[in-house]
Amino acid sequence: MWRPHAPATGPTRSIAPSPVRGGALHGIPIALKDNMVARGLTTTAGSRILEGYQSPYDATVVERLEGAGAIIVGTTRCDEFAMGSSTENCAHGPAHNPWDVTRTPGGSSGGAAAAVAAGLVPLALGSDTGGSIRQPASLCGVVGVKPTYGRVSRYGLMAFASSLDQIGPMARTTREAAQVLEVISGHDPRDSTSARQPVPRFTESLTGDVKHLKIGVPRHLMTADVDPEVQDAFDAALAVARSLGAEVCDIELPHAAHGIAVYYLIATAEASANLARYDGVRYGRRADDATTLADMYERSRHDGFGAEVKRRIMLGTYVLSAGYYDAYYLKAQRVRTLIARDYTRALESVDVIALPTSPGAAFSLGERVDNPLQMYLADVFTVGANLSGLPGVSVPCGFTDSGLPIGLQFIARAWEEATMLRVADAYETATPWRERAPVLTP
Repeated sequence: MWRPHAPATGPTRSIAPSPVRGGALHGIPIALKDNMVARGLTTTAGSRILEGYQSPYDATVVERLEGAGAIIVGTTRCDEFAMGSSTENCAHGPAHNPWDVTRTPGGSSGGAAAAVAAGLVPLALGSDTGGSIRQPASLCGVVGVKPTYGRVSRYGLMAFASSLDQIGPMARTTREAAQVLEVISGHDPRDSTSARQPVPRFTESLTGDVKHLKIGVPRHLMTADVDPEVQDAFDAALAVARSLGAEVCDIELPHAAHGIAVYYLIATAEASANLARYDGVRYGRRADDATTLADMYERSRHDGFGAEVKRRIMLGTYVLSAGYYDAYYLKAQRVRTLIARDYTRALESVDVIALPTSPGAAFSLGERVDNPLQMYLADVFTVGANLSGLPGVSVPCGFTDSGLPIGLQFIARAWEEATMLRVADAYETATPWRERAPVLTP
């Protein structure tokens, strides 16, 4: 589920460094997803190709967390290079859901969500490329926040798809997540996509008052593929929002149904480019038995990357190749623009958009390993926020009859995390779901 610090051969960070006294997170232990670097930590992105890698520098989020007094205690398992929805693509083995250890905690930040849900740490950081914070938060019954693209620096995050990746917090409550978001947000000159936007005091927006706020619901996206228990929990959550004084209305997102197809073209294309550096020369492990340079490249990447990463590299390379670029990648970028416009127009008439976070609760480990398409559909309600760069949050909104958590998602306008968190906190405070915790057995 998580790994403590491994012995380091270079500069080290002790297990419990002296925290910065008086900081907003003084003395609080926080875990990192295994794709964010920190000096003295072994960071592998869940891949054999980075086995034993230790960074000579800290990610910006690590600097800011420790500057606020937090203690980085270790890393959590994730799908290899954040490519997956169940952590089963991790070279070190999958994480397990604390509510039922035979089931997935989601992915790719599944280890982070599981660690928070199990009480191993109160807070963790994940990364969200197509739902990789919100989906595991939903499946593990915790809060997960994907900020506006550019709100949090990506410096020190191992890239999967650079135009989609964003770091965010995972916590037991919205207020705790908001506290972490305040600390890690802000412009960073080392990240060219980092925005020069003022950072609000997100916790001050958590007033509990959502009267007259408008919540838009794109019901046309909720097809027969949504589990009936998820649909019932979602409808009940909207009823709670109405009881708190919010107005719920239907909206249209005409192109959102194409989100999965667009995402898996753009994300794989960017992955192909980003992972080209791991060739055994510049980065990554090198095959020992190669006889030629070409053989070394081939063997290093063949042995170092897992099946899902290879699949996405090949797909991304194909859609970027001559003769196919216009037909696939360029067309996907155009549809991405249409999807982003749909969200922008919808959010002109409502304050937030509500959706289930995931179409179903946690599925069994091994259930979808041989069916990549079914696995990809786990992100059907989350990819839109990444494609449009908008902030999203998942909060618990109930449980299935078998005791598995269900998540509710809110998406807001760019840079309006405060409004999104205000709605999430008000709903969370009015419901009992955050009081429940998994029963852990030895």
